[in-house]
Amino acid sequence: MTMRAAVVYEHGSLDKIMLEDHYPKPALREGWVRLRVKACSLNYHDIFSRRGMEGIKLNLPLIIGSDIAGEVEALGDGVLGWSEGDRALIDPFPILETGGGMIGEGLDGGRAEYCVAHASQLVPIPASVSFEVAASLPLAYATAHRMMVTRGQVQAGETVLVLGASGGVGTACVLLAKKAGASVIACASSQDKLDRLAELGADHGIHYVDQDMRKAVWEIVDKPRVYGTGGVDLVINSTGGGTWIDSTRCMKVGGRLVTCGATAGFEEKLDLRYVWTFEHNLMGSNGWRRSDITTLLSYAEDGSLLPVIDRVMPLEEIREAERMLEDRKVFGKVVVTP
Repeated sequence: MTMRAAVVYEHGSLDKIMLEDHYPKPALREGWVRLRVKACSLNYHDIFSRRGMEGIKLNLPLIIGSDIAGEVEALGDGVLGWSEGDRALIDPFPILETGGGMIGEGLDGGRAEYCVAHASQLVPIPASVSFEVAASLPLAYATAHRMMVTRGQVQAGETVLVLGASGGVGTACVLLAKKAGASVIACASSQDKLDRLAELGADHGIHYVDQDMRKAVWEIVDKPRVYGTGGVDLVINSTGGGTWIDSTRCMKVGGRLVTCGATAGFEEKLDLRYVWTFEHNLMGSNGWRRSDITTLLSYAEDGSLLPVIDRVMPLEEIREAERMLEDRKVFGKVVVTP
């Protein structure tokens, strides 16, 4: 049995993504479930997997794609509580049963007509939630929920500075901050993106290409002072790339900075004098937990928070979809449908 799939046989540029019409359909094993993929969203992490990451070895060939929603097509022996045709979202977080591998990175993912997951990774999709919406939630939105709510403890009345606000994680952070009743300063690379962020509720926008981010923030909330005035309460920085010094200089006394990654570069510098003088809290946030996903599905079900989807594209256009993400030409999520 075969299927259509986008396969990476070797690391490198976009042309290393090979579209196959007769790739082997994934086999079932005890305790596992095979899904008919209905939607798979892209993440910047997918680009790292395709390019190759220093110090991390991926087994090739590999079908990338971790955010997967679909219908149960077949059940392995011993699987209880699920039936063929059930609508399910995969929680790709590494578990013991997958050998610690994440679907779409350590194991084949969702850029294909079918994929397999351990039954314990399946999350029911409410009837009113589309496959495209469900597939947009795990990596970007659940990661943002853990950063903003679990780790960042965002509160009503606070001011939140979001770097890279127009991406999947960034737009999720803006929406979550506004849902909590916070004020948002959003940073993006174009006026068009800032306009769209304003439509999502961002209170202020900073065009970081044309503006000095630090000075622009100070104009909005005043320069932080050691006696407590000025600055922002919470900084969301998942971009890296030399932005931490400016980020910390925007934080008020006792301010928090949370990071889940560094899409623009991992090496950072800090002026530690400001960290101790202003009693900054610098926090990491690693991925998500199941509760983050189920909470977001409940928001999608009642309509109180829906993911921002830039566009839905067929699997045949996966190279173009990834190019747009790589060139930061998208606002929110890109979803492919096999």
